[in-house]
Amino acid sequence: MNLTTDQLHDILMEYGIPLVQKIMAASLQEAVEAANKLHYPVVMKISSPDISHKTDVGGILLDLNSDEEIKKAYLAMMDSVKKNIPEARIDGVIIQKMAKSGLEVIVGAKLDPQFGHVIMFGLGGIFVEIYKDVSFRVTPIDQKTAHDMILEIKASSIIQGARGQEPADIDAIIKVITGLSRMLEKKPGIIELDINPLIVYSHGAVAVDARMLTH
Repeated sequence: MNLTTDQLHDILMEYGIPLVQKIMAASLQEAVEAANKLHYPVVMKISSPDISHKTDVGGILLDLNSDEEIKKAYLAMMDSVKKNIPEARIDGVIIQKMAKSGLEVIVGAKLDPQFGHVIMFGLGGIFVEIYKDVSFRVTPIDQKTAHDMILEIKASSIIQGARGQEPADIDAIIKVITGLSRMLEKKPGIIELDINPLIVYSHGAVAVDARMLTH
């Protein structure tokens, strides 16, 4: 069972995993109002219990900067989703504040039939798809283990500030990994969870998107 965005948002926040500010909008007018409340630029995402990979069906549009762009994006998104998955139930759209750019990483978890919950960490975006540069640990995970996971990947030098770049906030990543570990202990029915991307800054981090599958 896929959780709704609101349910997932509340669960992640409960375990100290920060998310980008967002508002659910059930109509075009509500989408415009939400965008003005959050202030431009914003992101629009489809809200549907039947769609987990939003990008594949045109369900995510970034960097919208005006009411007119919101209106065009809303109509285009509804058209694209209905063409790709006509049977999908659509609750509306989610309007999110456009996150500042930073280092994108992924933190995920899967329920392994032999080992139980396993948490994965790696660089996000194209890096995880192309290079498969990730680390894994079985839960529970403490701060030291999380730190080891982060420095274990081949691209850890990027996180630590390679070529004069400002280092990413490793403590913020550790907080997300250990928070996820605590969540899995309390909620053993979670089958799969992805936080991708988690945008990490020199101070702090924020989850831009997440999906969860439960029994």
